[in-house]
Amino acid sequence: MRERRARRRAEKAKAAEAEALRQAALDEKYMKEALKQAKKAAELGEVPIGCVVVYGEKIIGRGYNRRNTDKSTLSHAEITALRRAGKVIGDWRLEGCTLYVTLEPCQMCAGAIVQARVDRVVMGCMNPKAGCAGSILNMLQMQEFNHQAEVTRGICEEECSKILTEFFSGLRKRLKNPMVDKQG
Repeated sequence: MRERRARRRAEKAKAAEAEALRQAALDEKYMKEALKQAKKAAELGEVPIGCVVVYGEKIIGRGYNRRNTDKSTLSHAEITALRRAGKVIGDWRLEGCTLYVTLEPCQMCAGAIVQARVDRVVMGCMNPKAGCAGSILNMLQMQEFNHQAEVTRGICEEECSKILTEFFSGLRKRLKNPMVDKQG
């Protein structure tokens, strides 16, 4: 009897470990898709932030930062991806969805994620100056709200951080020497 219980516990532990490895692989796969979106923002000269919303292992919403291009404070990667995902599902409630974003959401985006009832949020790198999913505060997991999201941090963190660092380094160089853009 004890041997059977021990064997079942070992089998459950092995299954849990296999599921964790599968989820980690999926998290990396979808964060790389969010990074592709961030690169689209960079090509426009926007801060390179990208986002995808996944339901049932299928991407149903994509977005990238377009604030300057659209001249709108609402043109954040997360807002665009949430809007598109809602159209695919046919509802503003995105229960059962996971949102992957290259940079920790701001207060507006964190609020929208909570309002949309997203189950899980996976972030690349943290945003110590404006992040509202753990840095400044954690709106995604406040017990006072009617919904909390599971949060995973640090997926493809180095790549997500690097694209932002390179963008801002290039921006500082251009601001310091405006002729850099004109020279090629």
